[in-house]
Amino acid sequence: MAKDPKLPKVSPGSEVDAFLRKVAATPPPSGDARGRLIFAMDATASREPTWDQASHLQAEMFKETESLGGLEVQLIFYRGFGECKAGPWVQRSAELLRFMSGVFCLAGRTQIGKVLQRAAKETKAQKVSALVFVGDAMEEDVDHLGHLAGELGLLGVPCFMFHEGNDLVARKAFQQIARLSGGAFCTFDASSAKQLRELLSAVAVFAAGGRKALADYSRKTGGLVPQLTHQIK
Repeated sequence: MAKDPKLPKVSPGSEVDAFLRKVAATPPPSGDARGRLIFAMDATASREPTWDQASHLQAEMFKETESLGGLEVQLIFYRGFGECKAGPWVQRSAELLRFMSGVFCLAGRTQIGKVLQRAAKETKAQKVSALVFVGDAMEEDVDHLGHLAGELGLLGVPCFMFHEGNDLVARKAFQQIARLSGGAFCTFDASSAKQLRELLSAVAVFAAGGRKALADYSRKTGGLVPQLTHQIK
């Protein structure tokens, strides 16, 4: 696959600020139901170097929501020749890590459309609070993805899109998916693992307990998260 043009340099701070503003504007979960979060990942060959890192990051998401009554998470991944799988809904990080440990990356094309369709199917069966997607490429029809993202927006499932690397096509597509679903977009690389961990944990806490839970989390952790709670206030 030919390399896409390099992305123009942007201020990491401004991207994080924009991401946090979008999370702050997202409606919190309603009622007493446990938050449900889909964690979707590109497991094609280009993501192999950072797969283990992502495993540790999602474990942090669980840890930060345990005191809120927990969070149900479903892992979806795609790889190889048309393979797209969804794991069971789990409530403990150990269960999800066990499932992820059996996954290895395989060369193949992206299947983001299948991920978005699965998210719509899941929330029609039982409300899904949010979708988190981590990937580095997009090789599908962007108009089709936009239509699917719009459907998720109507269903109240915001997509929080995390883009790894410098593929301009993927960046623009991820931004569109986030915008049309009512979610948010942010870039990251290997040097920003701490930042990504904070942002993922913030989304997970928000999905599990809403704005009050996020404010409590902010007071405990500091870092980037207070920017979010200040905007909510």
